[in-house]
Amino acid sequence: MGKLGPTEIILILAIVLLLFGGKKIPELMRGMGKGVKSFKDGMKGEEEDPKQGNSAN
Repeated sequence: MGKLGPTEIILILAIVLLLFGGKKIPELMRGMGKGVKSFKDGMKGEEEDPKQGNSAN
């Protein structure tokens, strides 16, 4: 029940394309990538204080 086949993936991609349009998809994917990276960094405990900046500079 939890497995997605190629037909389901194609159907999901088609629906996303219809909802967001071709121009918004790269922006959406970029935002999702930043969110995943932030989540992974938070899980590792590597979250920086934005006020301090990068200590390597």
